[in-house]
Amino acid sequence: MIKRYSRKELNDIWSEENKYKIWLDVEIAAAQAMEKLGHIPKGVSSIVRKKAKINVKRIHQIESQVKHDVIAFLTSVTERAGIKARYLHQGMTSSDVLDTSFNIQLVQSGKILIKDLDQILRVLKRQAKKYKFTPCMGRSHGIHAEPTTFGLKLASFYEEFKRNKKRLINAVDEVSTCAISGAVGTFANINPNVEKQVAKKLRLKVEPISTQVIPRDRHAFYFSVLGIIAGSIERVATEIRHLQRTEVYELQEYFSKNQKGSSAMPHKKNPILSENLTGLSRMVRSAVIPALENISLWHERDISHSSVERNIGPDANITLDFAIVRLTNILDNMIVYPKKMLENLNITKGLIFSQELMLELTKTGLSREKSYKMVQTYAKKCFAENLNLLEIIQSDKYITDKVSQKKLRTIFSYSKHFKNVNLIFRRVFR
Repeated sequence: MIKRYSRKELNDIWSEENKYKIWLDVEIAAAQAMEKLGHIPKGVSSIVRKKAKINVKRIHQIESQVKHDVIAFLTSVTERAGIKARYLHQGMTSSDVLDTSFNIQLVQSGKILIKDLDQILRVLKRQAKKYKFTPCMGRSHGIHAEPTTFGLKLASFYEEFKRNKKRLINAVDEVSTCAISGAVGTFANINPNVEKQVAKKLRLKVEPISTQVIPRDRHAFYFSVLGIIAGSIERVATEIRHLQRTEVYELQEYFSKNQKGSSAMPHKKNPILSENLTGLSRMVRSAVIPALENISLWHERDISHSSVERNIGPDANITLDFAIVRLTNILDNMIVYPKKMLENLNITKGLIFSQELMLELTKTGLSREKSYKMVQTYAKKCFAENLNLLEIIQSDKYITDKVSQKKLRTIFSYSKHFKNVNLIFRRVFR
């Protein structure tokens, strides 16, 4: 993962040093369990913990000769810890270390991502309440539909990220498993109680049945959730990008004093951060299909999943962490233009109240079809000739005989559209 789109906290989790440290923790936890069961001499785990040091360079040197990362790791530990380290890994297989450790890295990452989601939820809640009754245009198909509020837009994002947090908590729980079951997962050369004690020590759950590997449907679920969160990020980023267009300009990303928008055009203020998030979201989602394809392995185990996970493990987690934090900052510092929102509401000169006018006509006895056609005819005329719909309607004696002037003024007001905002907010922020 390139440094431009990463933060230290996640980088550290996916560093070589941390990976090997977790491998060592797994091996020591297994040794402690074996000691308690009397399978290896007492004191092995304490000696290894005291003397073994992670030397990434040395591990790589050994691996270049033996072509096996776990053997290289164990050899480097033995070099530092001495002869007693030969009791490490008794009855275990490489996947016991690799899979359990990979899950620990996913859990470590997931917990930080959950904290990231807590931050964006706090910002969205605050901003939603701030703009709770700020009128703005609701759009469908990119076209003016009916009035809404900017607070409702933000509340919608809040509810979505609340679901994302719940999904991620479940996904972290899903990968919080440990497998120390030996070759093809039968415990032929290792006591199942070792696995049980290692899981307890590392705060994981025992994998009920492993086929030498932890089933990859667990990981597919985790990465799918990351992809969904990335989709939510892009949804918000896309909305910001649309609302910052010159023709709309209802909000903009914060633009610092010395910031430059274009190398050619000094006037430009571009939504570059939101555009960046759109791209990063694509990268996170690109991990989902490989994770799903990792579910199907040959028989009890192959390593076709290994190269995939070495890529998507760090990349998807680090990128998503960066993206959530960036979006949080955008939302926290965005510049909102309520006057422009109101101006855009009035662009179509009352056309956005067409539904309520149609419904009122049906209450007077007209069929829905006739009411629709009548209002649509006037709406087309207003749009084509830049006329005010209320003024046109007020000049139609047929309509005014059925709908009073007072009622018409009520129809052509925003109040009805906002009467249930409090109800919606209670649902979301209960």
